[in-house]
Amino acid sequence: MAAFLGYSPSQWVLLCHRIPRLDFGLESRGNTFQPEVWEYQQTLLVLSSLSALCLLLSLLGVSSSLIGWCCRRRGNHEEVDDSDDDDECDDVTGGRRLCCVTWGTVGAVVICCAAIGIGFYGNSEANDGMYQMTYSLATANHTLSSIDILVSDTVSLLGLAVSDQLTRLEELLSRRDDLIIVARNARRQAEAVIDLLSNLPLQATPPLSAAQLTTQGNYTAENQTESAVTVDWAAQRVGSLEEYRWLSYVLLLLLDLLICLFILLALAKETRWLLLLMSSLSWLSLFLSWGSLGLETATAVALSDFCVDPDTYILNTTQLDLGVRQDVLEYYLICNKGMRSPFQQRLTQSQRALSNIHAQLTGLEAMAIPQFPQAEKSLSELQQVLNVTEGNFQQLVALLNCRALNKDYLDAIKGLCYDGMEGVLYLSLFSFLSALSFSSLLCTLPRAWDQFHSDSGDYDDSDDDSEDPFGSHQARRQMPTSRAGPSGVLPGFYSYQGGASAPPLSSAPPLSHYMAQNALFSGSPRFESVPLIERQSPPPSYSPSMLTGFGDPQLNSAAGHSRTEFLS
Repeated sequence: MAAFLGYSPSQWVLLCHRIPRLDFGLESRGNTFQPEVWEYQQTLLVLSSLSALCLLLSLLGVSSSLIGWCCRRRGNHEEVDDSDDDDECDDVTGGRRLCCVTWGTVGAVVICCAAIGIGFYGNSEANDGMYQMTYSLATANHTLSSIDILVSDTVSLLGLAVSDQLTRLEELLSRRDDLIIVARNARRQAEAVIDLLSNLPLQATPPLSAAQLTTQGNYTAENQTESAVTVDWAAQRVGSLEEYRWLSYVLLLLLDLLICLFILLALAKETRWLLLLMSSLSWLSLFLSWGSLGLETATAVALSDFCVDPDTYILNTTQLDLGVRQDVLEYYLICNKGMRSPFQQRLTQSQRALSNIHAQLTGLEAMAIPQFPQAEKSLSELQQVLNVTEGNFQQLVALLNCRALNKDYLDAIKGLCYDGMEGVLYLSLFSFLSALSFSSLLCTLPRAWDQFHSDSGDYDDSDDDSEDPFGSHQARRQMPTSRAGPSGVLPGFYSYQGGASAPPLSSAPPLSHYMAQNALFSGSPRFESVPLIERQSPPPSYSPSMLTGFGDPQLNSAAGHSRTEFLS
């Protein structure tokens, strides 16, 4: 029937519909959409459990990576304690390892950001499809409500006319048997129209009879069709659920995006506490991603089963739940030109009855008013009621045509099975890619933490502000020994502990020692690559004001003479 509906299933719907179905006993089941059957629910649960299996494999992979990282880290610490000669090689290897870890983490973050973009698009597509479906259901409910209102108004006006104006007219014309017969015929025709409109096959609940309408005089909203109430409830229910679904996915997407951005920030700033926090949130996102993938898989498969042949399920469900006749449902769902309207016979009879009433009232005006002038008011009121009834009847005929409701039905199906199905598939892709990305991040982030620790530890023990910042780590380690000399003891100037007097200048190396080093280093290129920290510093210089504070004048003059010779 889908071809007659102007709707054909998409390729994604057909592809998902061909997925094999297994129940809990691993027995093959059909793919007919039967959400109320337990066997069909089992097939959806089995498909959802595949994401749980993927989550288990992901946890095993991350756990194995963490265990390997811990063992490797312990082995590296033991090697560092036992060997001190391969520092340069360790630095190169550590730099390469840090580069691999950094780029691996950045690659996983990039894939996660791409998945987030896909998720936003899929969420928007699903929301558009559900909005179109909700809007179409609301429009169909408006059409059905308009039909109920027109039927209610028409039946109420005719019932009031029968119980009031026609009864009073019969009392006025009681002396003329021929006029009473005409008035009673008009009364019977009005009651026939009430019965025909009140028992339209579109209505699932039995309305008030003509006798009840004559006594009560109106047709209340309690007699509205059950189908209109059901469509309105479905529209409101779908709309409210879609709002919660859309908001939930937006929060999940924003959470993943913030995690990716803060991971990049933690890598750039080498912030350990931020990296630890993002690692914890990555575990949460990993569970949410695999869980949402299971839900989306079951939704996509169930939706494909429904969208392959939607009208069959709607026909069976609506007929069983609401009691609406099958020919009425087929008329609105299929709406072929060759199909005959199930309301045609009743509408034709009602139209003829209204025409007869109009003719009879016209005859009464010509015959009764000359003899019974007091009947003119009742006849004019009946004419007004008849005119309003005929106008309502014409609108009712137009609304009962299948085109309006069939268009709403098609729009709802297309919104659900085209945009909605596409959005669910994009969300499934987002969940899968984000789950893989967070699994990779959980494997690489601990190694980034380890690199942060090793890089910062090389500078923890360097407290001397006079060290060369461009020198190698090996040079910094050998600095104390080169200063101390062969014996490992610092010169007397550095070991001086006096407080108020000047240090003994005689303990410092002689001036000729520094001049010899200067002549030796300046002419040999092979010493140019030696770090500055390897060369010994020149002798300290003192200003004349500082020298005046020394106690021995001969030492002061000797120190000044040595400084002058060195500067020259």
